[in-house]
Amino acid sequence: MNADGTPPNVVVVLTDQQRWDTLGAYRNPMGLTPTLDRLASEGTLVEQAISPQPLCGPFRAVLQTGKYATETGVWQSAIPLEEDERTLADRFSAAGYDVGYVGNWHLASTFDDPVPPAQQGGYDDFWIAADVPEFTTRPYEGELFDEDGNSVSFDQYRVDAFTEFGIEGIESLSEPFFLVIGYLEPHDQNDMWTFAAPNEYAERHAKNPYIPEDLVDRPGDWNQELPDYYGIVERIDEQIADLLDALSAKGVRDRTLFAYTSDHGCHFRTRPGEHKRTPHESAVRVPLVLSGPGFDSGCNVQSVRSLVDLPPTLLDVAGIDIPDVMRGDSLLPVIHDDTPDADGEAFIQVSESQVGRALRTDRWKYAVAAPTTTGWRGGNAEQSSDVYVERYLYDLWQDPGETINLAGRPEYRDISDDLRKRLLEYIATIEGERPSIKQFERGFP
Repeated sequence: MNADGTPPNVVVVLTDQQRWDTLGAYRNPMGLTPTLDRLASEGTLVEQAISPQPLCGPFRAVLQTGKYATETGVWQSAIPLEEDERTLADRFSAAGYDVGYVGNWHLASTFDDPVPPAQQGGYDDFWIAADVPEFTTRPYEGELFDEDGNSVSFDQYRVDAFTEFGIEGIESLSEPFFLVIGYLEPHDQNDMWTFAAPNEYAERHAKNPYIPEDLVDRPGDWNQELPDYYGIVERIDEQIADLLDALSAKGVRDRTLFAYTSDHGCHFRTRPGEHKRTPHESAVRVPLVLSGPGFDSGCNVQSVRSLVDLPPTLLDVAGIDIPDVMRGDSLLPVIHDDTPDADGEAFIQVSESQVGRALRTDRWKYAVAAPTTTGWRGGNAEQSSDVYVERYLYDLWQDPGETINLAGRPEYRDISDDLRKRLLEYIATIEGERPSIKQFERGFP
């Protein structure tokens, strides 16, 4: 709540496919994100924020409901969110908030057609969005749709256009308001098979760009794509400054919680020949910055936190009761020192490239996948499996780039067994299933 007891406004910025280590706050040395770095220093940075599903649509279902992807039924991107699922918009609206949405929705499966009102997730007060905007837009042109399905076109850089629509939402909504702005960037442009920075932005990052440890000496397209990727991130940060200016111009900046995160990261085709859909840090670790009421102490969260904690956190800040169906925990008690900042871990579900599950602790990454044609050899036909096989074990303290897979090594058997037990507990609690997990064996594909 605000200092005067009134509920704060809440603005959530959700980017697409942004690695955590693109921000200076996470020790990127390139100076790309001065605005976000300032927000992190004044507010709260979650040091180890983990996506519970490194895939566009399923993660957005998690964000809107506070439930895991298999619980909503949106375990792959072509599945629409059921209309009777209660979203954040529904809960904020019931508490007296104006609610609005801009940009990338990805929860209706209408693809390049407008999202009908019944599938707009309860964002009834302001809506300029598309279900899959990479189908309706290109880097410098395209269209979104208003709440009635009318075209809202633009002919400028897409990040700038989405920002202008977001500013329109800020100006239109009455306090208290809840607004989500879903950028498509820094996602690659699908029909171009490349990342597209604004004109002249990539050029200044072409010489000696920062190369994250997980990319060094690996195959993939990172060598040619990093300059554009960094240029996109730089432009997003500049546009975040414009959003903050709009809040200040309305006189509500000090009364607004501003949250910034992404659905998943990017490994530039170094892992399964694509950008996401694996349990590796490059796919699941994302930025999470919170600035404003409740988070203005400059206190960072050091322990591992799943982004399933974000929906209850947003409700908690607004003084709205957190429903039992939400799986996560509010971060406010950690910030206020009511709960220890320790022993966090994140449960991860992976689909489309594999039927996979993983556990991320402070030190360890333990991942399994179904050993069938619907598993890690390219299948995507099932949301879960009754049998998994150990696939990855990484010691993140010694090997943060996840270059040495320890799965199957006898000297790590006790560690794997403990992590396997804990992972099975998550699966039983969240999915209601009791699969078996077979030990990794040499020679297994």
